[in-house]
Amino acid sequence: MTSDKNCSMMIFSGTSSPELASEIASGIGKNLGEIQISRFPCGEIYARLKENVRGQSVFVVQTATSNVNEEMMELFIIIDALKRASARSITAVIPHLPYARQDRKAASREPISARLLADLLTVSGVNRVITMDLHSDQIQGF
Repeated sequence: MTSDKNCSMMIFSGTSSPELASEIASGIGKNLGEIQISRFPCGEIYARLKENVRGQSVFVVQTATSNVNEEMMELFIIIDALKRASARSITAVIPHLPYARQDRKAASREPISARLLADLLTVSGVNRVITMDLHSDQIQGF
């Protein structure tokens, strides 16, 4: 499927959630954007956009429930590809936000992993995140 070239919004999916992304796209009358996602022999993730996203508002749907770390790394790589392809804005749609339970230090020498995830999303190039049922309200400030 290809997306409508005349629209200003595009939707892409990571490998963890193609059914959800298809339902979202269908619900708003759009087609999913084409992207190639594969693995190198060593297991590293490869992503290549097959459509022009220059100047588009792009939404990327990716759940993170079964293999959280790999699914998030795939999302970071997709976001980076979109940013380097000059997408106007990038919104990550992550229904289950991983690491949300680690939103504060409960003991010394512990990370605040929810903050780290927010920082990684920002550095990768995301402008907004849409998620459901945050573990705590304070994550909104990250």
